Amino acid sequence: MARKTKEEAQETYSALLDAAETVFSEKGVTNTTLNDVATAAGMTRGAIYWHFKDKNALFHAMCDRAFLPMESLLNEIHSTRDKDPKAAIRKMNIHFLQQVASDQRQKKVFDIILHRCEKSADMTFFVLERDKRNECMSRMEALLIAAVDQGMLPPETDTWVAMQANHGFLIGLVHEWLVDTAIYDLPHHAESMVDMFLAGLFTCPPLKKKIA
Repeated sequence: MARKTKEEAQETYSALLDAAETVFSEKGVTNTTLNDVATAAGMTRGAIYWHFKDKNALFHAMCDRAFLPMESLLNEIHSTRDKDPKAAIRKMNIHFLQQVASDQRQKKVFDIILHRCEKSADMTFFVLERDKRNECMSRMEALLIAAVDQGMLPPETDTWVAMQANHGFLIGLVHEWLVDTAIYDLPHHAESMVDMFLAGLFTCPPLKKKIA
């Protein structure tokens, strides 16, 4: 019986996350209530409060579920950064774009984050997701530092600025593509777009300002 109860709890948890994806996408995060999500899942408010203390926790869990496969690959690539950091950066960027474009769950969640989140002071999930973003970006900078150490980039490369540029490139592509996904085939063009960006980055990297 205990096993069945655990399985049923997991089914309820997953159903609530599915409903959250749908309702957040339709109404926006700020305009969605926990009651909206419970209703969409065909459950009571009690069911949703059993699993999530508030909307912030629900939003965070929804993002965690969507990004878990991407985080697993990020950990794998980061652990082998000393072998070929430039190839690792390329692989990470291409995978990110192709995952967002081809995985329906990640596509929907990114659309929610980029287009359906009305920022307000009482929504701490922006802080939570910013922390995760910063962790991801610090790992990217570690790859750039490894590229400097191996002579792929000059010693005076400003790896923090390079990391910010890489992040802006990826998020900007996804943000604009999600506005009209029919405008071009992102999975097909991801490799050439990433190669174009990295060619510029490694040919003319941002340099640290010299102190006079």
